[in-house]
Amino acid sequence: MKKSVVALTSLALLFGFCAPVFAQPSSRAVETFIVDDFDNNGEKNAYQNMAGTELWTWGVQTSRFIEEGFPKKDFVPGQPNSLRVLNRDKNAEPKVLGIKTKFARKGENWFELYPEVDGKPYEIPFVGTCTQIDFWVWGANYLYYIDILVRDSDGRVHTLPAGNLAFNGWKNVIVTVPTSIRQHSRLRSGPDTMMFVGFRVRTDPDEFVDDFNIFFDQLKYTTNTLSNIFDGYELKDIDFGDSSSSSSSEDAK
Repeated sequence: MKKSVVALTSLALLFGFCAPVFAQPSSRAVETFIVDDFDNNGEKNAYQNMAGTELWTWGVQTSRFIEEGFPKKDFVPGQPNSLRVLNRDKNAEPKVLGIKTKFARKGENWFELYPEVDGKPYEIPFVGTCTQIDFWVWGANYLYYIDILVRDSDGRVHTLPAGNLAFNGWKNVIVTVPTSIRQHSRLRSGPDTMMFVGFRVRTDPDEFVDDFNIFFDQLKYTTNTLSNIFDGYELKDIDFGDSSSSSSSEDAK
């Protein structure tokens, strides 16, 4: 009897310790992709080649009380100190994307930074199931708020708060993507992935708005690339061409 109890206890402990290990996704499935390093060299970057996307640039739109001649946008030399080691082997000088705004009055002003192709907004697809979005932002110690905009596989745009810009210099911002956001459509004809729409920056109603600068660098995300892969996945988008069930029936006669 005692031997049976000992054996059952050992078996229970074995499953207790091993089950969590087997339940974890393979570490090979978790990857981090750099979407844009903002070096603006005029050629497709590694992510654009990998994901098969268009060669995008960046556009800016603002709320109604923007001063004439603003916003201003430019790619300028610079980088956060933490990225210098990663960029030391680059042939070209690292750059960041800068935006300068000036509004006519205080209030609920905003501007959006978004990818564009041929002057039109372009949404960047995420690969796999994205768990967090990561970017560097340079704050001017203004009480402005920054959000990330993403579109789910049902077509709805979600706002992911990324904190405020009340700090000086560079800061690495990491935003967790809620699991409640549907990233893959259950319909065969639906979108396969969630899309990156852009950034939105909002002014605090009582904050100064006459002279504001912001800079962006290294937009990336962490994802489980195998989360939506299943046995027979390659059949999901198969093309039957011009074949039809009627021709098969006629052949059978």
